[in-house]
Amino acid sequence: MNIASSLLAFAVALTLPLCTAPSSGADAPGLTAAEKAEGWKPLFDGHSLQGWHLYAKKSPPLAGWKAEDGILKKLAGVQGGDIVTDEKFGDFDLTWEWRIAKNGNNGVKYLVSEERTSAPGHEYQMLDDEGHPDGKIGPKRQTASFYDVLPPAPNKPMHPVGEWNSSRVLVRGNHVEHWLNGVKVLEYELGSAPVKAAVAASKFKNASGFGDKIRGHIMLTDHNDECWFRNLRIRELPVK
Repeated sequence: MNIASSLLAFAVALTLPLCTAPSSGADAPGLTAAEKAEGWKPLFDGHSLQGWHLYAKKSPPLAGWKAEDGILKKLAGVQGGDIVTDEKFGDFDLTWEWRIAKNGNNGVKYLVSEERTSAPGHEYQMLDDEGHPDGKIGPKRQTASFYDVLPPAPNKPMHPVGEWNSSRVLVRGNHVEHWLNGVKVLEYELGSAPVKAAVAASKFKNASGFGDKIRGHIMLTDHNDECWFRNLRIRELPVK
């Protein structure tokens, strides 16, 4: 290469953008410095399914899950499969925002075991309570319930279908709380007599160990309906 060509190549190189490494989850949008200092970390980086795999299969999520512009979307009618975090959690504070399509159904499960396939974990139900058939069965199948086991408070602050809701699950020791739009709507004690009785009256009555405390994954379910997630984050808590 002659001197003129070398100078031209150098000049072009100066105009090219610098290549940077892919951002890690710790740099995901929405977390402030104070939140990071408190131990919060994102479960969704805003643009990929990194950190998630198909339940009990260890393979990547299918095409029905789409990540872009800070939104994790479950596409309607496209198989995505139930997906779980690569990590397991014991005591934690989990928060997320979501919106669901009309007549839609979805849920976030926690204390998930990949060995108990018939009843993988406890589900925080997310539902169009008025439009989906499950909502007509009763409050134990409606939004913010411990699905099919315990109902939320009857005066829960639910936003209309198509609008964003914020949810929270707190697990500390055997104590569990469900929150909806800033209000605690359900609390229970893992392994307690009331929970055991409620499980025995549910569809999970034959699932060994269901209702007890375990260290497990977080799951996003695929009910074939459109659902959007954003700001999925978790803070691990000291064991109580």
